[in-house]
Amino acid sequence: MKLYLRFMGIHFRSSMEYKASFFMLGIATMIASLGGLLSLTFLFMRFHTIAGYTFSQVLLCFSTIVMSFALSEVFFRGFDRFEQIIRGGTFDRMLLRPCSLIGQILFEKIEFNRLSKVIEAAVVLAYAIPRSGVIWTADKILVLILMILGGVMMFAGMFLLFAGICFYTLEGLEVLNILTNGSENFGHYPVSVYGKWMLRFYTFIVPLACVQYYPLQYLLGRSDRSWYGLLPLAGFVFTIPCYCFWRIGLKHYKSNGS
Repeated sequence: MKLYLRFMGIHFRSSMEYKASFFMLGIATMIASLGGLLSLTFLFMRFHTIAGYTFSQVLLCFSTIVMSFALSEVFFRGFDRFEQIIRGGTFDRMLLRPCSLIGQILFEKIEFNRLSKVIEAAVVLAYAIPRSGVIWTADKILVLILMILGGVMMFAGMFLLFAGICFYTLEGLEVLNILTNGSENFGHYPVSVYGKWMLRFYTFIVPLACVQYYPLQYLLGRSDRSWYGLLPLAGFVFTIPCYCFWRIGLKHYKSNGS
């Protein structure tokens, strides 16, 4: 952890060498994310509820998922750009170093400009919390924190999965961004509004509903199943098979000769 914090400091100082570029990228990231918030706002200006959910209740979904995705981009971006690490020969050098491979890949890229998106999501969350109609108790605050952390690990697991595929393709498959960016966009609304098939997919294949929809039912008092509040832990469990797949790909890795 001490070494990771040290590398974070190095990346932060490197980012701040060009302060204007850093802040402009941060603002651009925030504006891009703002489009989703505006579309949600305009929709509720026309329809006051969607599937029985109010504007503030949907904002809970929006803010937690956006924050989770942004945090995963900040700290797990190395796996998202893993094809560049392989093609450039950087991974071959990593294999020769007496350090953890996972740690080296995490150190490779830390994007602090994505924190602007985290700040935006935090503002939206602060707006939604007192207006959502949730009676906030200690256990519900804990569930909200688990939703965010579970979402971070879920997206990190997806980045790991795609990095594992790069061992075989040596190229990132852009079509797979549908799953990461698509899941973030789907997470702007309670998953149930997309229909039963999407709810099943995002429950048993990708645990988006486990970190978003089901705990939301518990927070809003729509379900008396208190164990729904523990389902965000599925985001942590999801990383286990993703990591195993990455390790299998590692065993079959052959240098591309860069």
